Amino acid sequence: MSATQLVNGLADTARAAARTLSASTGAERASALNAIADAVIARTAEILAANEEDMVRARAANINDSLLDRLLLTPARVEGIANGALQVSKLPDPLGITLRQSTLPNGIDLKQITVPFGVIGMVYEARPNVTVDAAVILLMSGNAALLRGSSSASASNQILITVMRDALKTTKISPDVIQLVPSDDRDTVKALLNARGKVDLVIPRGSASLIRMVVDESTVPTIETGAGVCHVYIDEFADLAKAVPIIVNSKVQRPSVCNAAETVLIHKTIAKDFVPVALKALHDAGVILHGDADVLALAGSIPMSAATEENWCTEYGTLEMNVAIVESVDAASEHIAKYGTKHTEAIITENKANAARFIALSDCAAVMVNTSTRFTDGEQMGFGAEIGISNQKLHARGPMGLEAMTTTTWIVTGDGQIRS
Repeated sequence: MSATQLVNGLADTARAAARTLSASTGAERASALNAIADAVIARTAEILAANEEDMVRARAANINDSLLDRLLLTPARVEGIANGALQVSKLPDPLGITLRQSTLPNGIDLKQITVPFGVIGMVYEARPNVTVDAAVILLMSGNAALLRGSSSASASNQILITVMRDALKTTKISPDVIQLVPSDDRDTVKALLNARGKVDLVIPRGSASLIRMVVDESTVPTIETGAGVCHVYIDEFADLAKAVPIIVNSKVQRPSVCNAAETVLIHKTIAKDFVPVALKALHDAGVILHGDADVLALAGSIPMSAATEENWCTEYGTLEMNVAIVESVDAASEHIAKYGTKHTEAIITENKANAARFIALSDCAAVMVNTSTRFTDGEQMGFGAEIGISNQKLHARGPMGLEAMTTTTWIVTGDGQIRS
């Protein structure tokens, strides 16, 4: 069987099974998510054993630390996966919501309501938690899921899919609404991206190169999740006691993820006093530092290298960061516009006018004011889990939860009217 035949078959099976979602209530879908959460907790030992298989292979292949961190499951992370499913189950039903309604002059009633897309494909790398996060969001929003993870997480993804499908057998939802696309054949990605008519939407989640490949090669509509070259700007009116912990948290709390900051921009009027403090805090946290000429001149004994053009536009995913001095809010925004990826930008300031200007000049999915870039996250923002963070401007932007996984249908109700 060819990869195309395989993927098309999985898509057909998923679409047929999705009828059990179409006929379900929000309470029934929530109950299914609760069953999944319970099963994940109950089978933690199996999940961790499978993940260790993947970790052993990844270490033997000398996978970098950032990818190892994304791949790793721990008891706490497994518990977090289950909790994410529970949080999503408690959210309002996103389906059947009336967005607008009116009565036309001819008496016809017009109503626009939210409905599922249908069958959604996910192409993602390394992170097995995405397998469950994506499945529960798609299930709760009425969509069937075709999940194509990376071969590096094959054992983890397989057990997680098995656990979820087994859990659904105890509910009114067909287990076939969740399908695992095999990762041992690279052609399955191409087949998924070209399953137009079989798959309604594809969402990539992973490296910039993976996302670009999906967007460039897919004939199925895509929602583009993007790379995260995120910045923290320390304004001249910043509360410096807040600024240092925010900078460190934005970089260090989990450097491998897309909402970790890669560059700190510091206003020139506070640079002499603040740069040494910020550099020391980052250095003490194990961060490798790169700076512009003005920062290097203030670094003192803190080891640093001169930042190159490549540094400014790099998403490190590791404990590595750039530091620059800028002359104003506008200069900070110009730097961000040149090197950022429209993901998350932060300003630390007590000046409301400067905060407002920074927000106005920031063309990105999320702007943080006096808080860490790490809060651009579906769970942190109250969406339960997230399907990804969209950098694009059409349909969805920012962390994508239940509402972003719906489209609309127009319901036109008459009483015998015909068009003249």
